[in-house]
Parts: sequence; structure tokens; C-alpha cells
Amino acid sequence: MLSVLKNSTYRHLFAAQVIALIGTGLMTVALGLLAYDLAGADAGVVLGTALAIKMLAYVGVAPVAQAFADRLPRRSLLVALDLIRAAIALSLPFVSEIWQIYVLIFVLQAASAGFTPTFQATIPDILPDEDEYTKALSLSRLAYDLESLVSPMLAAALLTVISFHNLFAGTVLGFLISAALVVSVRLRSTVPGPRRGIWERITRGTRIYLATPRLRGLLATSLTVAAAGSMVIVNTVVIVKARFGLGESEVAWALASFGGGSMIAAFALPRLLGKLADRPVMIAGAAMLVLGTAAGAMISSYVGLLVIWVVVGFGYSMAQTPSGRLLRRSAHPEDRPAVFAAQFALSHLCWLIAYPLVGRFGAAFGLQSTFVIMSLIGLAGVGLALRLWPASDSSDIPHDHPDLPPDHPHLRKYTNQGVHRHPQIVDDLHRDWTRV
Repeated sequence: MLSVLKNSTYRHLFAAQVIALIGTGLMTVALGLLAYDLAGADAGVVLGTALAIKMLAYVGVAPVAQAFADRLPRRSLLVALDLIRAAIALSLPFVSEIWQIYVLIFVLQAASAGFTPTFQATIPDILPDEDEYTKALSLSRLAYDLESLVSPMLAAALLTVISFHNLFAGTVLGFLISAALVVSVRLRSTVPGPRRGIWERITRGTRIYLATPRLRGLLATSLTVAAAGSMVIVNTVVIVKARFGLGESEVAWALASFGGGSMIAAFALPRLLGKLADRPVMIAGAAMLVLGTAAGAMISSYVGLLVIWVVVGFGYSMAQTPSGRLLRRSAHPEDRPAVFAAQFALSHLCWLIAYPLVGRFGAAFGLQSTFVIMSLIGLAGVGLALRLWPASDSSDIPHDHPDLPPDHPHLRKYTNQGVHRHPQIVDDLHRDWTRV
């Protein structure tokens, strides 16, 4: 997996991702302490609202940001968004009202909604070989899991010598270093598409996404991922402290077991995906999430929780990590940022649905019933994926984008294979492959 770091451009961007993630992790801890400082016992309400604002920013801003950003130099855009995030993090220690937290969090997450899909869409251009790109996806998944383990420990160590307000300085530093690392590389210029109206540019990524069978299947698996993942994120502390009467260190170990399962899968996936297609791997991971969530209804001991969380973490990574491969092969280079933005928005829409459902069901029916309900939602996602994503899915499905010039390499490729550009044939072909 680490061989992909021999590519110096990717190595710099991966380092930027890791450092920015650690900075964001420090901000998460500091934000919780800041909320408690301002709201006391109502800190949970403040954090819950901030989380909802984050998801709304992701869902609403990502496609719009890509519509305006598709003709900007990619490196300059990434650096500018990092600097905006650094400026917001620098402002957070000085807030004195709860509403100020909400405004700053929205702006920060809006910048992230522009940054993350653009960053993700850049990697396939740097690593055109699919095996190398698969290793990069697994390495990225590993970075997210390590951040969830390292950032809280680093924050705890820093809090022994500094106040929580100073943790925001670590976030600022992380974003500034990320910007510097992006500046240090040369990124390929984006391939501009034809001039389009603003509404078409905003919706283009979503329309391509929803017209592609494999991506509709990906959205269904994203629902399963959100159903299981929300149970872990929202209810781990409740299970450990309320049901088993244990302390905060046991909460940390439970979350670490989930991250550990995900990391094991991240290490295994490059070799696994070299032998199996994406569809069986991702659907198997989603099925593992359903089984793990259903088993949560029968948890009777802390050790049992750890085992189930390892299984759920493994399935979580299997179902989610290969998604970049699907997005890359489902869009032309000029459409990649828009399609990655669509995945970013739609997958977070699943989380926006799952989070309040978990909270409401837990309060109304109890944890055991909530596990069952969320496993059924996850099962529905698996069923939809099986139906929407054809088992015969190949790496390249013949299709047509009528607004591309006739001499575009993609059109020449399919013209040579006997697919002609007569408008009626194009329309029939488009209807055929979208129904596959």
C-alpha cells in the first residue's frame, strides 16, 4: 500500500490530508469544550445543532461550489479554501455567543464542502493506474481511521499543559501546513467543459450520478453505511456508560475497536480488489454492516460490543473505500469534480437522515429496538444496491455526452467500436445504458 507514496505529488497531497485531518480532530475536541463553556448542561444540544449545520452545508454547498469552481485553477482553489478554514478556526476561540459558533461552523464546513470533493477528484489525475489509485483510496481510509484515534489522544496530552482555546491553534496550523503542501506541487489543469447555464452546472454532477446504474447502487450502500455508522457514533457512549456502567476510557476503546476493524479492511482491500470486482466487495461490506447492526440488539457484555464494533468497522471500510473507483470510471475528467461533489452531498444526505432517526428511535423505543430498525434500513439499502447495480456491470458502459465535441477521444473510441453519433441512436443508447 505504501508504495504509492513514491509519487511525490501524491505524497505531498496525502501529507496535506493527514495534517488537516489531525487539525480538524483537535478542533472537534476543542469545540465540545467550548460548547460546554458557553452552554453548560446544554452543550449536547449545541453540538447536535452544529453537527446538523455541518451536514446541511455538505449537502447544499458541495454541488453549488463545484458549479462555480469548475473553471478555476485547482491548486489555487484548494489553497484558498484551506486559508478560509484556517481563518475560521482562528476566530473560534473568540466567540462569546452560541449563535456565533453556528455561523462560523457553517462557513468552515461550506469551505470543506468545496475542498474535499475537489481534492478527491484530483487524485485520479495524479494516479491514473487503477491499482495505484486503489492503494491511495485505502491509504486515505486508513488516514481517517488513524485520525479518529490519534487526535483525541493528542488533544488529551496537550490539555495537560495548555487551555482548550489553544487547541484551535493546532487546527489553524494544520490548515496552513496543508495549504503550503498543496502549493508545493504542480497539479494538472482542469479540462474545461462546454459553457453551460448555472443551473445545469449545479445539477450536472447529480444528474450524471443518478443516471449511472453503479452510482445508484453506491448511493444505496451509502444508506446502509449511514444507518450502521450513526449507531456507532451516536450510541457508543450510551451503551458503554448507561448500559454497562463503565467509564470514558472504555468508550474510547469501543470507538477504537470500530476504527481498528476499518483499518484492517483498509489494509486488505488493495489485494482483495485485485481479485474481485467492486460490486461483490462493497455489497458484502454492506451486508456485514447489516448483520453487525442487527447483532447489536443482542449485546450483553462489553467484550461483545468490542467484537461487534470490529465487524461493523470492517464492513464500513469495505462498503465505502472503493467508491472512488466507481466515481472515476463513471465520469469524464471534466465532469469528475461535479460527480465527486454529488457523491459527497448525497452520501451526507444519508447521514443527515440517519442521525436524527437514531436519536428519535433511541429515545422513543430504546436501544435494542433502534438496532433492529436501523438494521432493517441498512437491509433496504443492500436490497436496493442489488437491484440498481447490475451484476454484469463492466468497467466501461458505452454511453454518450451530446455536448462533447465530435473529436473528443471518448467519442472517437466508441465511434471506432460502431457506436455512431446520430442523435436518435445516441438517445436510444443513453436510455438503454441508464436502464441497465
